[in-house]
Amino acid sequence: MFEKFHTRHIGPNEQEINEMLSEIGVGSLDELIDNIIPKHIRLEKPLQLDEPLTEREMLLRMKELASKNKVYDSYIGLGYYPTIMPAVIQRNILENPGWYTQYTPYQAEISQGRLEALLNFQTMIADLTGMELANASLLDEGTAAGEAIMMLYAARKRSKKTATKVFVDENIFPQTLDVIYSRTEPRNVEVMLGKIEEFDFSDDVFAIVVQNPNNDGEVKDFTEIFAKAKEKEIGIAVIADLMSLALIKSPGEIGADVVVGNSQRFGQPMGYGGPHAAYFATKESYKRQLPGRIIGVSVDRTGRRALRMALQTREQHIKRERATSNICTAQVLLAIFAGMYGVYHGAEGIKNIANRINKLAIALDKSLTNLDYEQKNKTYFDTLKISVTEEDKEKIRQIALSKKINLRYDMDGFIGISISEVTTEKDIRKLAQIFAEAKGVDDVEIKVDFSARSWNENLDRKSKFMTHPVFSSYRTETEMMRYIKKLERKDLSLTHSMISLGSCTMKLNAATEMLPLSFPEFAEIHPFAPDDQAKGYLELIDDLKKDLKEITGFADVSFQPNSGAQGELTGLLTIMNYHKDHGDDKRKVVLIPSSSHGTNPASAVLAGGEVVIVKCDEKGNVDVDDLRAKAEQHSERLAALMITYPSTHGVFEERITEIVDIIHQNGGLVYMDGANMNAQVGLTSPAKIGADVCHLNLHKTFAIPHGGGGPGAGPIAVNEKLKPYLPGHVFRKSDSAKAMRATVSAPFGSANILTISYAYIKMMGSEGLTLASKIAILNANYLRAKLSKHYEVVYTGEKGFVGHEFILNFHNFKQTADIVVEDVAKRLMDYGFHAPTVSFPVHETLMIEPTESESKAELDRFISALVSIKKEIEKIENGEWSKLDNPLKNSPHTADDITVEVWPHGYSRETAVFPADWTRDNKFWPAVNRIDNAYGDRNLFCACPPVDSY
Repeated sequence: MFEKFHTRHIGPNEQEINEMLSEIGVGSLDELIDNIIPKHIRLEKPLQLDEPLTEREMLLRMKELASKNKVYDSYIGLGYYPTIMPAVIQRNILENPGWYTQYTPYQAEISQGRLEALLNFQTMIADLTGMELANASLLDEGTAAGEAIMMLYAARKRSKKTATKVFVDENIFPQTLDVIYSRTEPRNVEVMLGKIEEFDFSDDVFAIVVQNPNNDGEVKDFTEIFAKAKEKEIGIAVIADLMSLALIKSPGEIGADVVVGNSQRFGQPMGYGGPHAAYFATKESYKRQLPGRIIGVSVDRTGRRALRMALQTREQHIKRERATSNICTAQVLLAIFAGMYGVYHGAEGIKNIANRINKLAIALDKSLTNLDYEQKNKTYFDTLKISVTEEDKEKIRQIALSKKINLRYDMDGFIGISISEVTTEKDIRKLAQIFAEAKGVDDVEIKVDFSARSWNENLDRKSKFMTHPVFSSYRTETEMMRYIKKLERKDLSLTHSMISLGSCTMKLNAATEMLPLSFPEFAEIHPFAPDDQAKGYLELIDDLKKDLKEITGFADVSFQPNSGAQGELTGLLTIMNYHKDHGDDKRKVVLIPSSSHGTNPASAVLAGGEVVIVKCDEKGNVDVDDLRAKAEQHSERLAALMITYPSTHGVFEERITEIVDIIHQNGGLVYMDGANMNAQVGLTSPAKIGADVCHLNLHKTFAIPHGGGGPGAGPIAVNEKLKPYLPGHVFRKSDSAKAMRATVSAPFGSANILTISYAYIKMMGSEGLTLASKIAILNANYLRAKLSKHYEVVYTGEKGFVGHEFILNFHNFKQTADIVVEDVAKRLMDYGFHAPTVSFPVHETLMIEPTESESKAELDRFISALVSIKKEIEKIENGEWSKLDNPLKNSPHTADDITVEVWPHGYSRETAVFPADWTRDNKFWPAVNRIDNAYGDRNLFCACPPVDSY
């Protein structure tokens, strides 16, 4: 019999499981689970899933699915283009767990490599757009455009404080317009759609949005229009093609306030829609409204240059209901791809690629004109708009399909052709022959003239970009390989040790799950390709949907949301649309427990909700009396309850079904935050507890890697009553007349990474998934049992157990030793560990989640580190070490520290850098000492405080 995959995924073996159960004080796994999860919400029967596949069988299955996709030459455009990912980036980053298993760089001292890679991305984006500031990426182009509008709305000038309208040029990508509507309507921001040339600059408009090149592919000079907008104090948002900015005057040079778009063209595969790193660049004056994360330069305690996430309070969810965005994650790994693409090619290389694209488009234009076709775009970068009759359009479509070529056919009376990085002169000839064949012509003439122009000289880019030495230092593959490896060595990842972050679930991302990402049949499919070219994808998506419906107990799933927070927003919008459709559009109140994730209130506000906080009791549970009182108080206007289960405090609340019933009795619906779903799978379900909708963090529960802060995927699952309100898409109409507009750009969100979760579920099967939930809970309780002898556990369930995560209290050490939880977090680096979640959801605590993938040996090593740190604290308490000079206050220690001629501390060099035996065998050296946050960003340090700290 072949080995079952779950024995590779799950850390502890049978003997270790029994040893851990003995330490906890229970006789079996089932007894442990019975003591933790309320019996009335337990599933009555095992999950009905397919028999699990072995790793070999899984790869064969993925190859079978891939073979059902047809990779055609794509000229559809619309923001998605064939690309060339340099092999040195594919092999050394995409396929390297040292890069894709990293966590968000909250602990900057052990994240210097990826922080530098992201700083490169930001620098590249700011340079190309002509703006002063760029963030470290957003989710996709459509949502970035929505974020731009809401940022300008929040930052309205005094003269515009009552203005609630945004003028959007009608010639933007249809999917982007859809997302703009889905973002603005809940906030009562009115979209005025029309031709920007006809806009009268009325006082009730706070911003304008244009796209350049636009939906038709035309490049425009907006200088005069932007000048008029400035006179009226109207904000200016530009959606720009990043590659075109190598040749065309940047939006910043003509007065834009914010520039957004997609970096997909910089080496990221289309992947049937994603993931891709959107970009967001703006003026420095908007830095306090900017959504997402900014990487900034600071210094460490020795004065050495060090990078960190600056302006961290701009992670808007920290501001709860005062937020203008709910952005939590980004597309970090994809931003790293794009930034490294820029590093490898440099400004000269990017300009050459852009120039080749443009000149090939011009050559095709001339060839088609010679064939008596009318090309409507007089100025363009890469896209032609060919006038044709409907009869000719169908004829051309059939000829093109016979040659395995996709053109754009959604424009009435026109065909669109978008040239890309991969296009060659041979391809241009092939395209021209299609149009010639439709006219019965045999020969075509193609001549590429690199002096030809497709816009006026006044649109030429004359300003320099990407002048930093990093963009000119690594042009050979040897140098690039070494640069990537140098940065990787500065980052701690799952390749080094467990990352026990509560609420983030840093589990194994198995190689077999990751390999299909590189299959061209998955990577090179356009999201708007005909269905018969994406049969493998559609079969995979339908099969994954079936499994997620079984796991959640719900009736349907939408894969659109491309992060957990996007799932929250989409889930709440389904609820709001349900109420509106039932004549209850006054239902806006959203109850949220004070223990919730910070994105919950932010998402509620973006969905048009009014947040009311519900108290928690001294045991960390929702205060049911307070919940009932507030539900009844707002019963006429109650829209929803947002609740995380098990709670962020790490407890399965016994009264969960009572909580749900209270909401339903008062006319509301229940949204379950699925961040902790990895403790439910196979044991209970959102439907079982009575919820109406939940989101699923596929990048947590279902094994998609964290990627240093993204890619994410947050599909939502809904019950029958909400099923009709799931989002549709302008290029993929829903079967339901009640479907809401798309909430992201692509019909299935980040479809490419769905292959990972699909493989995980198919290899684990019902038995493996259920066991994974049990072992996640076992590992947490083993740590709790061992560490509770040394530290206070903040919350436990009624029987003294915890769920899959738990919280340790470090408050008292401030008084006894002047040690705060940050000191412990930094000292763990010297032991080779990334700190658990710091000060969330309770201030001065660590929230620990070991996951099911960690072995008992690794758990014991982590326990040993924390016990050793407790002994170090005791040395401070008893006066053996100074409160000002000790290993915790001075941590982390670098290699430079121990090479100084005179050791200035009252503890040994050995204690500093080799505090445990295993550190000698496999030492991870922090790249810098503790970073001076005040120096880098005086008042904007953020440690993710809980909702109720405001």
